[in-house]
Amino acid sequence: MKLVIAEKPSVAQSLARVIGADKRRDGYLEGGGYLVSWCVGHLVELSAPERYDERFAKWRLEDLPILPERWLYEVSQATRKQYQILKSLMERSDVESLVCATDAGREGELIFRLVYNQARCKKTFERLWISSMEDSAIREGFEKLKPGTQYDLLYEAALCRERADWIIGMNATRLFSCLYGQTLAVGRVMTPTLAMVVMRDAQIAAFKPEPFWTVQLKAGDLDVSSRRFSTKNDAEAVLQECRAAGEVMIEAVETKEKLEKPPLLYDLTSLQKDANRILGFTAQQTLDHTQSLYEKKLVTYPRTDSRYLTDDMREMLPELINAVARKFKYNGSALRSEPVRPASIFNSSKVSDHHAIIPTKTMAGSDFSELSLGEMAVLQLISARLLCAVAEDYRYAESTVKSCCGTEEFTRKGRTDLQLGWKAIWQHFYPDKKKDEDSIRQIPGQGNRLQIDSSALKEGKTSPSKHFTEDTLLSAMETAGADETPEEAESKGLGTPATRAATIEKLVQRGFIERKGDKKTKHLIATDKGNALITVMPEQIQSPSMTAEWEQKLLGIEHGEYDAADFMDGISGMIAGLVTTYEKAKGADALMSRNKVIGTCPHCGSEVLEKQKGWFCSNSECRFILWKDNAYFTKIGKRLTSQIVEKLLKDGRARLKGCKSQKTGKTHNADIVLSTEADGRPQFSMEFDKRKGGGK
Repeated sequence: MKLVIAEKPSVAQSLARVIGADKRRDGYLEGGGYLVSWCVGHLVELSAPERYDERFAKWRLEDLPILPERWLYEVSQATRKQYQILKSLMERSDVESLVCATDAGREGELIFRLVYNQARCKKTFERLWISSMEDSAIREGFEKLKPGTQYDLLYEAALCRERADWIIGMNATRLFSCLYGQTLAVGRVMTPTLAMVVMRDAQIAAFKPEPFWTVQLKAGDLDVSSRRFSTKNDAEAVLQECRAAGEVMIEAVETKEKLEKPPLLYDLTSLQKDANRILGFTAQQTLDHTQSLYEKKLVTYPRTDSRYLTDDMREMLPELINAVARKFKYNGSALRSEPVRPASIFNSSKVSDHHAIIPTKTMAGSDFSELSLGEMAVLQLISARLLCAVAEDYRYAESTVKSCCGTEEFTRKGRTDLQLGWKAIWQHFYPDKKKDEDSIRQIPGQGNRLQIDSSALKEGKTSPSKHFTEDTLLSAMETAGADETPEEAESKGLGTPATRAATIEKLVQRGFIERKGDKKTKHLIATDKGNALITVMPEQIQSPSMTAEWEQKLLGIEHGEYDAADFMDGISGMIAGLVTTYEKAKGADALMSRNKVIGTCPHCGSEVLEKQKGWFCSNSECRFILWKDNAYFTKIGKRLTSQIVEKLLKDGRARLKGCKSQKTGKTHNADIVLSTEADGRPQFSMEFDKRKGGGK
């Protein structure tokens, strides 16, 4: 009998159905010579500092640094029952060996190994390593199980990452919290990410726009523009000269044929960036939707950093492409069943653990009616990218018209489509609603003189960089520290594709950054609390390049190229040095004590202040408090945010999508209405949207 341990119940059920474990038991399934059970997230976790010594229960500077010599683990109270089931299954005399079937990556390996070691199991185990939850992939995976020892280095890297995070998080959080009198959470990846947001916001705030002027001329079908002038007088002088001349002479016309190659397939980060830019999804929403699609056997494994397929997948691709095209009703001439550029699709050397994210063959025969709108949108995005990736290049002619009027030179660039190629497919799925302003209807020949029909000055201002969106922040995280990272390195940046979304969510949930903007484009802006934390944070903690270097070393451990003990010694030494040398920043107390005013109390009219755990009325006698961990919002499947609170305080109501009904379990668009009791305590009620499209 073999015991198969998956990461989630849903995955365990899919595996059990394929291998014949069809009898339900308490916490596992049985049949076909297998027992199939599951973890529920991290069943076993690192112990808190007070497990090492009771004095660590209180946060004191004199107890730092806390550097365990022997690491202690404990079973999570919330999942103790499932752990006991797994332990008892491991101890069964008829269980000869185990199969690690948790997610095929660093985190999945850690989840299984910690349970295995905590239960003191000594039985041999094999590794199921698959990139798709399709039945055929599962069967093939069980036919090709690999020795568990083959992944020892992956486990070692996972341990180092977990313990490094503990050392930095526990020590730095306690250090800064004790020094500045409030809880200031510090993280190995989280803090450098916050630093990038704070720095970008500071650059924007310090930016001083400078005016400029250009001269605009229209001559027949040709619109041309001059260079920028820093003074209006200079621009006006050129304008008068042009009006006196009355004509534009064409000096040169240059036309070059250019091309844009098809985009690569998606890895997780590039999918999250496009889903944010095109669909307005957060990185975490995209990961959740893709994970759900994976478990429903509709796409391949999501937590991948590769944008290529392995060479042995060449034979299956034409059938998949045709099936995807039929499913999404695309039959345009741009469709290709064979990749035009195979080298940009197949490259086994650029696939480490998992290949790029693509739809599965199962998807073609599936009923989409049970998918949520978010899942359907992500599935379409992944499918469109596959069809584009194998298509022809987009070719166009770029024309540059150089002309002169008086002594001033004017230019105009435009393009003419020659072959839409992959862009025809992309426009089928995502039509471009913007008017093409780059085209030149009729390109005049060299030496022609054109009469000026109209002329004018156009005033503009230089603009600063834009605030981060999740799209651009993910890009910044992906490339952070790239200048210091060797070219041959397989991965760069802050965190991994699997952890970046969670990092952004933690920063929002802990009040360091907030999302601001319209429905589709939301910017990530540092809060006062986030600015304050980075102001007092030393460079070694907030430096993206240092954190990127740590991630590189973890990858080195995975590949047997770096010693785990050296890595941990470096982390411990860095934290010990920080604790002994850091001096409290001057004037930081005033900075830390500021609380953001978010609105007016609906009960007494006083200011409502945002603090760490919620939004409080500044009148100590008023009982108006909105907790961030709000029970009412949890019940309806939502989380209370600064934006929602601002809306509630301003209008008395806030409109939310996808609110869960406690009676039916269905979701609806609804207005959340805020009122108060006689003593100021808040009350909420819900008004459901009965219009078409209000529920699902």
